[in-house]
Amino acid sequence: MEKFGRAVVRLRIPILILGLALLVPSFLGYVNTRVNYDILSYLPENIETMVGQDILVDEFGTGAFSMFVVEGMAPREVSRLKEEIEQVEYVEKVIWYDSVMDLSVPMEVMPDELYEAFNSGDATMMAIIFSETTSADGTMEAIENIRKVADKNCFLSGMSAVVTDTKNLSEREAPIYVCIAVLLSCLVLSLTMDSFLIPFLFLLSIGMAIIYNLGSNVFMGEISYITKALSAVLQLGVTMDYSIFLWHSYQDKNRTIPDKKQAMAGAIGETITSVVSSSMTTVAGFIALCFMSFTLGMDLGIVMAKGVVIGVIACITVLPSMILIFDKALNKTHHKALLPDLNGIGAFVTKHYRIFIGVFAFLLLPALYGYKNTGVYYNLDETLPRDLPSIVANEKLNEKFDMNATHMLLLDAQLSDKDVRHMAQEMKEVEGVNWVLGLNALKGASIPEEFIPSGLTQSLENENWQLLLIGSQYKVASQEVNAQCERLSAICKAWDGKGMLVGEAPCTKDLIEITDKDFETVSVVSIGVIFLIILLVFRSISLPVILVAVIEMAIFVNMGIPYYTGTEIPFIASVVIGTIQLGATVDYAILMTTRYRKERFEGVDKKEAVTIACQSSVKSILVSALSFFAATFGVGLYSNIDMISSLCTLMARGALISMVSVIFILPSMFMVFDAVIMRRGFRNRKNKKHAIRQEAVTL
Repeated sequence: MEKFGRAVVRLRIPILILGLALLVPSFLGYVNTRVNYDILSYLPENIETMVGQDILVDEFGTGAFSMFVVEGMAPREVSRLKEEIEQVEYVEKVIWYDSVMDLSVPMEVMPDELYEAFNSGDATMMAIIFSETTSADGTMEAIENIRKVADKNCFLSGMSAVVTDTKNLSEREAPIYVCIAVLLSCLVLSLTMDSFLIPFLFLLSIGMAIIYNLGSNVFMGEISYITKALSAVLQLGVTMDYSIFLWHSYQDKNRTIPDKKQAMAGAIGETITSVVSSSMTTVAGFIALCFMSFTLGMDLGIVMAKGVVIGVIACITVLPSMILIFDKALNKTHHKALLPDLNGIGAFVTKHYRIFIGVFAFLLLPALYGYKNTGVYYNLDETLPRDLPSIVANEKLNEKFDMNATHMLLLDAQLSDKDVRHMAQEMKEVEGVNWVLGLNALKGASIPEEFIPSGLTQSLENENWQLLLIGSQYKVASQEVNAQCERLSAICKAWDGKGMLVGEAPCTKDLIEITDKDFETVSVVSIGVIFLIILLVFRSISLPVILVAVIEMAIFVNMGIPYYTGTEIPFIASVVIGTIQLGATVDYAILMTTRYRKERFEGVDKKEAVTIACQSSVKSILVSALSFFAATFGVGLYSNIDMISSLCTLMARGALISMVSVIFILPSMFMVFDAVIMRRGFRNRKNKKHAIRQEAVTL
């Protein structure tokens, strides 16, 4: 490894030039990577709701629709507005009263069911059908253009409108996330490092690695907005450890090796040996997310695993080059670290280890109970700022028309009008259903079939399928709407085995069921893989159990706190936070365990070995955890997107809880289980010594 270090030192200037040059294609890749703002699009493609969405696109040329509420306008004005909206690109069809009847015919002659479905006081409602899917660029562009056409008393609701507002909000906030993370990380590093310049070099090299990672996402085609928002902050927090380790190793080498280039070559070799094994656990944690059937996990997992690998490469190439090139400036900005040495903490922990074990045992059950019972939410628009246009529109739809969700029902085109009407009547009796509308409703309203415009017919019926719309009083992701979807689907299947209930509410119901299973899968995979890595690194059965138990306890505490504070967290948090916290903070445990075993193998007694391991590791753990905390905490406070805010808050709090657990609980575990840990370890050591003696005798 030192040979590689010498090569990096020798080629430091070309490496830095190449690193800077690579920023150009990386930036181009970044701007050409599409961002997906629709969480539901990550559901498995083979489930019925997603198959139904594909049919809507293939058979009807649409995958999205919105309800458009208009207040205080005369019918003629509404008709003109409808015509303008129909001219907007990517709008397939706008359905309103004049789609069926001439405006000269009073609306009051309509059947009560139809009139009440689309009129309430001075408000009327039209359905806008788009030619592309919910989160397609064309649909979002159409949403923006409709808003430009519309009056201030017009309200565009629906999932596509929410996705558009989420995109706009996320794009405004994302650059600020990075700035907050960088500034707070810089503050922590300035307080804990011994040079004013080195934090900037750390952040510059990590920043380059982040750009490389974001640029390389172009090969994935698109990434989720959650991945985009979190990846830079997470990569900064997770890979900061490696930079800190390289710097400390370089300083240690410098004390015994006068030549700075030789010292750096040795530091690079040492860093590779230590960081590669450490980063494997972090990468494994992110790779575990790829086992989710909800493919947002794969999206985040691939990007972050890739980011860690790129971060390691930058740490052993770009950062050493910068340190050597700016060596004089680093010397001039040297200062005494403001972080205290924390002398005596190791002895304090070993002296009171029984108390810390007692705390561990005392917290275990309530932490586990809170972890299992923390409430989660799935309706993402509920946590967005209430002044967003889409949220205002959804509230207006509820206020005026008692509507919170709209389902779409795909039926076989061969199903007779009579059967469709009977089925629709049965569905209307389901609790919370406002109306069930399709071509059959118009035909049933004594409107001759030849009077129904062909454009409207094509929007609701073709040679293979017919489409019905169902208005629901219940909110998406609520228990009531989930039960309603089950009942509606059962009725549909009774009349038409091919029929499918699709839309935001049915998709969200599937999301709830799928992510519940994913949570268990990812937890098992992440724990299993990290357990195996620790097992291979330390060649011990007991150590993986102890290390994973301590980190899992920290996760239980972190994820259990929302239960006791009455806070609901986003559904994705329960899946990814545990994996991220386990993968990102097990490094602290490995660092301390390595030193503890080294001291024990060298003949130091149990108490002194644990004291030395704790004392020598505490500063590195503190700096690393505080850097991770700084990179995520500010974003958690700032973000107006609760999905981002909650995830960052949980990660920030998790870093501190894991830090405390590793500093106080893990050494206490070593004190209690030392005999079990070292029984196998000493046997291996004796076998090694015996083999060496035998080899010497042979020679």
